[in-house]
Amino acid sequence: MGRLFAHHDPSNYAFETRSLRIAGHSTSVRLETLFWTMLEEMAASEGMTLGKFLTKLSDEVLELHGSAHNFASLLRCSCLIYLRSRRRPILPRAAVALGKVAPAA
Repeated sequence: MGRLFAHHDPSNYAFETRSLRIAGHSTSVRLETLFWTMLEEMAASEGMTLGKFLTKLSDEVLELHGSAHNFASLLRCSCLIYLRSRRRPILPRAAVALGKVAPAA
């Protein structure tokens, strides 16, 4: 069996708890180190500090939905959405096999 992902550095998926101030409120968020790294990259790409970026994300969620029931999950999913937006979409193999779409080059 080939290697999948377990051979990566365990420090990437170790938990890290950070104390933050979001919209003037002190809180702590526990995420895997790799997610913190990605959130910092996302914030930098928007020209913001991590704190300002997380506050903006929190404000947007509150405005749209009234609350963020699980902020840590929101952050993880935001990272995945960010990654997804930066790469080509994956075509379903069945669609390629049926000739409904051309295979990716």
